[in-house]
Parts: sequence; C-alpha cells; structure tokens
Amino acid sequence: MTDKITLAITGASGAQYGLRLLECVLAQGCDVDLLISKAAEVVINTETEHHIPSDFTQQEAWVKRRFGFSNGVVRLFSREDWFCPAASGSSSARKMVVCPASGGTLSAIANGASNNLIERAGDVALKERRQLILVPREAPYSQVHLENMLKLTQMGAVIIPASPGFYQKPKSIEDLIDFVVARILDQLGLDQKLVPKWGEVIKLY
Repeated sequence: MTDKITLAITGASGAQYGLRLLECVLAQGCDVDLLISKAAEVVINTETEHHIPSDFTQQEAWVKRRFGFSNGVVRLFSREDWFCPAASGSSSARKMVVCPASGGTLSAIANGASNNLIERAGDVALKERRQLILVPREAPYSQVHLENMLKLTQMGAVIIPASPGFYQKPKSIEDLIDFVVARILDQLGLDQKLVPKWGEVIKLY
C-alpha cells in the first residue's frame, strides 16, 4: 500500500529542507499532498535557485515540472482549498510534516487556530491522533516557542528542530540538509541512505 503524506512548507528560513524532503518521499513512491504558504513562496524565491510563481495555476505547473517525474504522485493545494483531503479527518493522510515550521504555524497548530489549510491540516492530524512532525527553524527560541513545542509534544506531535549534526563529516550544505531530512525520514518509517546511522558505515550520496 502506498504511503500518503501531507507536506506543508511554511515561511521559516530553511525551505531547502522541505523541498529536499519532498524529493526523497516521492522517490520512495509516497503520494504527497503539498501545501505551500504565501510566506514560503517568498522564502523559496529568496533562499533557493527556484522561482515559484504566485499564481496557483502556474504554481501547479511549476510543481509538475520540478517534482512530477518520480515514483510517487504530488498534488498541490491552495491555501484555502477546504476540499483538500488534509482538511478532513475522514480522508487526510496518516502522516503530516510541516517543514520548515514557522513560529506562527507552531502557535496556530498548538492553539487550534485553523485559519488556513495548513493550520487546519495540523489540527486534523492532532484530533485524529495521526503522525504530525514539525521542523522548526528558529534561533534563539523564545519562551512562547518553547511552550508551544512542549504543548504540541504533549499532544502527540514530534518536534525535529532543523539542527544538523556533524559526526557524518559534512562536506557541503547539501550534506547538512540531508542530515535533517534523514531524521524526518526515520520518523516517517521510510528507509534512508542519506546519512550513516550511528555505528554503521553507509555510503553518503
């Protein structure tokens, strides 16, 4: 049975983590419902070599060109498409990742705001007791951030800060990105050969 994942990319710095994760889960044959916030569009266009259009139809075409030729299927949903499967507990994926997760998104999901599709999808994941992984990329953390992360953890979410390790002796920015993505893949129960597991010798890609 094909794994289905909801992936939300929000406006925190570190869009590269979300885009690399999307590549990896699609390569493993997972189907992905993709949600991109307005702020994430700005970050992608600022931090990466990609240019994502602001028009939704053009965004769909961009996603298809960039990620459509893989083992899995990716579907892009607009920010207020309340017919997206992620908006309902009856049809949402059993796994959701917010990568990167902005402080505002952490707060909204922790407090059940549900003002847009990403926040609603996070709320659905929590209420249905489904897997929810949030990848904050912020420094330093304020008391508000920490309290929201604790609250989300107590509700069953998993927090994976975008804090790459160095024991694998990274040689590039891509290696640092892959370290964080590998941890997310581990939590999703997907095989990963991006980074050696502790005590193992695995060829780095």
